[in-house]
Amino acid sequence: MGTRDHDVSQNIDALLRHIQGTPPFAVLDFGCGPGRDLIALTKLGHAPTGLDGSEEFAAMARENSGCEVWRQDFLALDLPPARFDGVFANASLFHVPSQELPRVLKQLHSTLKPGGVLFSSNPRGANEEGWTRGRYGAYHDLEFWREQVTAAGFAELEHYYRPAGLPREQQPWLASVWRRPG
Repeated sequence: MGTRDHDVSQNIDALLRHIQGTPPFAVLDFGCGPGRDLIALTKLGHAPTGLDGSEEFAAMARENSGCEVWRQDFLALDLPPARFDGVFANASLFHVPSQELPRVLKQLHSTLKPGGVLFSSNPRGANEEGWTRGRYGAYHDLEFWREQVTAAGFAELEHYYRPAGLPREQQPWLASVWRRPG
């Protein structure tokens, strides 16, 4: 719940401005936690579905947002094909080990409708990964991340560093937006 007051409107806007078609958009909030972004997407008039690996967070997200929320492990996904206009993976994909990342990205690609959009924001680093305080993290640079997401079949739309307005060394987050061609 420590992220409840984080302003991620820049990230939500980056996802939504690239989705083509007429709203409301079906959006998978991948790693929804207790539901903060589900609530924001619903208030914007969209139809989000949450997914989280923690049963506790999934239950909280259902209660807090009133949205459908799936409890699924990131490494054992069961996603419907071509269901979503967008996938919002805000501070979640960095928990996927590098050796599993190609498969997970292909699964996200498959759950998007043709032309659908993947948004991802992850803490960046020098391609190191491992356990810190009981949580697994993989901290990639732009080049590695671009290689992985492109290899999964996505086309890059944009990337930026957060928080905005600071020198690069003070911007620990890499945000990127990708399209499933078609």
